[in-house]
Amino acid sequence: MTVCDAYLTMDVRKIAPPDRHSMIFAAFKLLGPDETMELISDHDPKPLQAQFQFELPGQFSWAYLEQGPATWRIAITRLKKSGHGSGGCCGGCGGGA
Repeated sequence: MTVCDAYLTMDVRKIAPPDRHSMIFAAFKLLGPDETMELISDHDPKPLQAQFQFELPGQFSWAYLEQGPATWRIAITRLKKSGHGSGGCCGGCGGGA
């Protein structure tokens, strides 16, 4: 992994598949709001995207930069938080504006 100007590149092609998701989530948690990590993989990481949607709904954006067949590159951006902890209201509790 390399870090430069709030941009993280993570090439997981040589990491054992069982270890990939936990490492990717750990790297994502290091990002600040509006910071992006580029993921490089040897396959379409659809299961990872589904896991992100399940565990971090509304907290990231996902954009394909390259779609195979040998290399897949994805930009995953941490979105600014909205809701109670950031002074805004998510509207989920009925206490919104």
